[in-house]
Amino acid sequence: MNPWDYVIQAVVNVLIVLANYLFHNPGLAIILLTIIVNAIILPLTMKQVRSTKAMQDVQPKLLELQKKYAKDKQKLAQEQMQLYRQAGMNPVGCLLPMLVQMPVWIAVYQAIIRVLGTTPEDFLGLSKFLYSWPVVYSSLPLESKFLWFNLGLPDSTFILPILVGATMWIQQKMVTMPSPDPRQQQQSQMMLWMMPLIFAYFTISFASGLALYWVVSSIIRIGIQYFVTGWGGLIPSKTPAKGQAVVKKKE
Repeated sequence: MNPWDYVIQAVVNVLIVLANYLFHNPGLAIILLTIIVNAIILPLTMKQVRSTKAMQDVQPKLLELQKKYAKDKQKLAQEQMQLYRQAGMNPVGCLLPMLVQMPVWIAVYQAIIRVLGTTPEDFLGLSKFLYSWPVVYSSLPLESKFLWFNLGLPDSTFILPILVGATMWIQQKMVTMPSPDPRQQQQSQMMLWMMPLIFAYFTISFASGLALYWVVSSIIRIGIQYFVTGWGGLIPSKTPAKGQAVVKKKE
């Protein structure tokens, strides 16, 4: 096997063992696996959440720098990096958890289609991915039915794609704050809708087990985001009432 197959092999056996201790239910095994993965990368996730919050906090200063050094791009880059250092943030840190999770997504997807045997070829090739543990062999075959859907097949009811898109939108909305820069505000709005729609579209053709992983992961991320920053962009910005504005003007 190539090195990547060893990663898939590890996920395959973890799923089987977890299912064995969770009433032979691979759906519960995927949920628990999602929790375990998110617990492992929690330090990276917390760093990302704090970096995103710091990025939002320095937006007014960034806008001032962009106006001040509009004609000197090199000086602007230097001042921006200095501002990032002063705020104790790293823009790259915002992307790191997603980059770490991408190989996990692929491994989970490959493990699901092999463990559940969505095609005869997948099931026949499963043996080379199994550890020589008695618990592994005694747990097979696994039932692919979970709730209303088949974990090894796309969700024909489109409920999971909707849940994937909705939970990702909520998570993205929580970190999307109003920006004084119209161009940046437009980019933020595009990202707010683009990522949930892309993942929802993938869910239509991918195994439902991966969609379940994405939904649970998004719910966990929403909880972490709320713990650190509250509801964030989900709460509309408060504007002073007309009466308050008049009083302030008279003062």
